[in-house]
Amino acid sequence: MSHNEILLTGRRVLVTGAARGLGASFAQALVQAGARVVISDVLHEQGRQLAHDLGPSAHYVPLDLLDAASVRDGVTAAAQWLGGLDGLINNAAITHSGGKYMAQISPETWDLVMDVNVRGTWLVTTAARPHLAASGSGRVVNLASDTAMWGAPRLLAYVASKGAVIAMTRSLAREMGEDGITVNAIAPGLTLVEATTYVPQERHDYYLKGRAIQRPQVPEDVNAAALFLLTQASGFITGQLLPVNGGFTMN
Repeated sequence: MSHNEILLTGRRVLVTGAARGLGASFAQALVQAGARVVISDVLHEQGRQLAHDLGPSAHYVPLDLLDAASVRDGVTAAAQWLGGLDGLINNAAITHSGGKYMAQISPETWDLVMDVNVRGTWLVTTAARPHLAASGSGRVVNLASDTAMWGAPRLLAYVASKGAVIAMTRSLAREMGEDGITVNAIAPGLTLVEATTYVPQERHDYYLKGRAIQRPQVPEDVNAAALFLLTQASGFITGQLLPVNGGFTMN
């Protein structure tokens, strides 16, 4: 293995939902590791500001997972700015069912969560495939969730969507392996970001007590796993799910 295989210098990566939270942490870590990054989101002002703050190696592109045309245009614009595409982090997702029992979730909410988290991931990956194939060492990292592994209650639409992402990862890995593209998923635990501010303290305590490493999980805990799966060195790892949750769940 050459030194270059474990580095991200010059690697061209698109991160969805990167204006804040885990996505922003990924973008920052990628730039620090020498990659060039396109931040995409529907939070345009925050996304542009983050790209500005990260400097010339980062760029913002609007991308709405609910709009197939926006997905196609966003991926095309990202590949054009980067001059190609070596990696994709499918991070963008919504929760919308937190704290609600199964009977309290409306069909409209269920459909919205599925459309963003599942359909959106499929659309972005499909649009990115030709660019990743041209790279010769394309990498896809899907953000799942350990809630789909232990069956978190009162979060059903989100849990179901992330279970679908895990299943899709395996199928996509087989299809995209024809082009030498790897597709893996990481399953973070409950992470301290803006998107989890709705989570009651009871759930935070439940996670904390159940972890082998008993401390709160922060975005930086997830970065190294995502970045490794984007390197050339990870080229024989595909279709896998890697929980990153301090040992709350174990395979």
